[in-house]
Amino acid sequence: MIRIGIVGGTGYTGVELLRLLAQHPQSELVAITSRKEAGMPVAEMFPSLRGHVDLAFCEPAEAPLSRCDVVFFATPHGVAMSQARELLAADVRVIDLAADFRLKDPAEFERWYKMPHACPDLLAEAVYGLPEINREAIRTARVVGLPGCYPTSVQLGFLPLLDPAAAAAAGGDIVERDSLIADCKSGVSGAGRKAEVHTLLAEASDNFKAYGVAGHRHLPETRQGLAAIAGKPVGLVFTPHLVPMIRGIHSTLYARLTPAGRKLDLQALYERRYANEPFVDVMPPGSTPETRSVRASNVARIAVHRPPDSQLAMVLVVEDNLVKGASGQGVQAMNIMFGLPEGTGLGQVPVLP
Repeated sequence: MIRIGIVGGTGYTGVELLRLLAQHPQSELVAITSRKEAGMPVAEMFPSLRGHVDLAFCEPAEAPLSRCDVVFFATPHGVAMSQARELLAADVRVIDLAADFRLKDPAEFERWYKMPHACPDLLAEAVYGLPEINREAIRTARVVGLPGCYPTSVQLGFLPLLDPAAAAAAGGDIVERDSLIADCKSGVSGAGRKAEVHTLLAEASDNFKAYGVAGHRHLPETRQGLAAIAGKPVGLVFTPHLVPMIRGIHSTLYARLTPAGRKLDLQALYERRYANEPFVDVMPPGSTPETRSVRASNVARIAVHRPPDSQLAMVLVVEDNLVKGASGQGVQAMNIMFGLPEGTGLGQVPVLP
């Protein structure tokens, strides 16, 4: 059994992590921390977990985290990096759902998250937790920084078009790397469980708006990831939008095809790249995947199109921002780290309607 601690179990990613781990046959929940809710049974705050999670929240200072095999941080940015060193010294592995270990450049982290990095030396060894790209590095990682929800969808969508092996087989770059566009939409749970005016029902319902147009925190992370895939710098325009739904991400991606790329069968390209990926579903030609087709599951569904009379590739990606975009991907990474079948505890069928 894998002994698991969760720091910060009261937010949406925290309760999603609890839901998934409660169904995981090899997980043993040891501690769930919350300063504000210490002493409260988890099932009192989240009745959906009655009969599945018997623990109560405990003070972080009293949590037996050093006795765990792995600790998940479902906390605001800045918490994991302040505790990681102590946990690693006790041979506890760390999986962070926030941004503390996503960016390799500490100056870039400080620029976007408005705080200095507490352990920049650990950034060099931290592994970016996108299994479809970094599976082998995740196996031996001590620290995993999970991708953000938007970056997960954008990187999975562009990956086959930027893959150097595919470019070599095509005789050159498949797309123009300096003009990628990501037009992304998310449900309100992506903003977290804290009370804010823009996520109130009367503000978010019956409304659709862009935000972060001048610059969003997920932009440098996504650019970093796409450049790592391509082995070269990329240019990316990323525009997130808030839509009046609770959970789900829909990303529409555009890339201008090169002469080499125009000769390719894009459907076959995507099917080959993701043929052995358990949580990426390449849809049949002409598909338009819906967010509800992945709700509460760890699956990302992708459809690739070549719009008529254009030189563009258009890729549609849907995922559940709380599962494949956060907690489910964390469990997937944990399974890899501990040598379990990757899909252990992640076989949930999407929920309809």
